[in-house]
Amino acid sequence: MAVVRSSSREYNSPERRSQRVMLKAPVVILTRRADNKTMFEETQTITVNIHGAMNVSRLKFEVGQIITLRNSRTGEEAPCRVVYLSPRQTENREVGIEFMEPRPQFWRISFPPPDWTPKDPEAKGNRNRYDSSTVSKKRQR
Repeated sequence: MAVVRSSSREYNSPERRSQRVMLKAPVVILTRRADNKTMFEETQTITVNIHGAMNVSRLKFEVGQIITLRNSRTGEEAPCRVVYLSPRQTENREVGIEFMEPRPQFWRISFPPPDWTPKDPEAKGNRNRYDSSTVSKKRQR
């Protein structure tokens, strides 16, 4: 089995084209069976970006397979290509999909800038958000 992308890449990897955002968004995956009948599955994303998403799915896919992804909140559809299949063969498998062309508005969210990392001072929950002098001043009040 070919594994095209790894979910363990660094956030600022030169190979990463856009920032991933953890988002559980309801989607419908539409595909055609060998007999040309349409199959669909209602599922959700794990992460999203301008170029696609990581989804969970019970359907069987092949890397390179063309599918359609529907955003359940908006009804918008986009043609996609399967680019990653989790090596774990469980009931719900991680499936990485890539839009045929970037779709920055598909998820209806604002993405962080390309140079952002989870260690950024603006990141939620970052303990290093304030320098020690700011923390000391707050404690003295």
